[in-house]
Amino acid sequence: MCPALPEQIEVFAPNLKRRLSGVTATILRLVPLQAQTIGIVTTGPGLPPDLPHVALWRIPFLPRRPRIWHARRNSDLLAGVILKRLLRCDLRLIFTSSSPRARSGWTHWLIRHCTALVATSPRNAAVMPATIPVEVIPHGIDTNAFSPQPSGYFGLPGQKLIGSFGRIRAKKGSADLVRALVKVLPQHPGWSAVLMGRITPQEEGFAAGLRAEIAAAGLEARILIRPEARLEEMPAAYSDVSLYVAPSHYEGFGLTPVEAMACGVPVMASKGVGTFDDQVVAGVTGILVPPADHEALAIALDMALSDPGQLARMAHAARTHVETEFAIEGEAKALNALYRKVLGQA
Repeated sequence: MCPALPEQIEVFAPNLKRRLSGVTATILRLVPLQAQTIGIVTTGPGLPPDLPHVALWRIPFLPRRPRIWHARRNSDLLAGVILKRLLRCDLRLIFTSSSPRARSGWTHWLIRHCTALVATSPRNAAVMPATIPVEVIPHGIDTNAFSPQPSGYFGLPGQKLIGSFGRIRAKKGSADLVRALVKVLPQHPGWSAVLMGRITPQEEGFAAGLRAEIAAAGLEARILIRPEARLEEMPAAYSDVSLYVAPSHYEGFGLTPVEAMACGVPVMASKGVGTFDDQVVAGVTGILVPPADHEALAIALDMALSDPGQLARMAHAARTHVETEFAIEGEAKALNALYRKVLGQA
């Protein structure tokens, strides 16, 4: 559906890729909240029918007036540039980036057409072009959906669980975690671990190697690799673990630590990766460890599992921290305020 009248449309949130991704998940979470106070619609394939939506082909034929095109991928921004420059739509382009890496020449060319930029952290903002205004607006999560749930999702009674969710691949630190677990779990018989996430065909060999390492250590019953869960199942999955580990080597933003903390779970995350340092309050809601260092990860895990009192204190603090700093309502409000400011300049 879309606003009752085309002239009520003020903002487009494009999602031009069918495959589910972090951008898609962001749009699914944000647009319903934003639509309560601004005329925002999605455009593109593969989105649920209950979101406000307008077909991409219709946009050049809408009544002419200034509108926002808020892109979160290069391809979506390119579509906005085409609509603006070639089809003469009256668009103000905004681009959100979560990457802390320096931009390519292609991205810089696209960004030159923007009126404003959104960075999800100060690190992201630092690599944005200095000639275009940048707003720092961190990603948020739905703290009603991501909240403590009854335990039992993984069906492993009698064991405390370490969880790590997301793509199973080297850059996510999957091998580092497996090697640390192989070293640590024999000293902690009350603990097991679950790595849950998608394995692409290209990563099948990598995953097979992890399973071989687990089998060689005789820990097949205590280090489990599970396929990814549906989005609506994730709060129950987080709630069934007693420690969440995000051992990534690289992230743009990375929301899983925030989602875990919202479910009352302390987090161990890679220091200096993505925005983990901004998300995890070291010693209060979790622990930060050097990335790509399975020995350091093993030491940190051994210390954490040996101190259940510290884990309990961190778990208690985690939920409050997310409610205060990362509620999605704050992200939606800040984005809508930016849209209104940009439209007011039109």
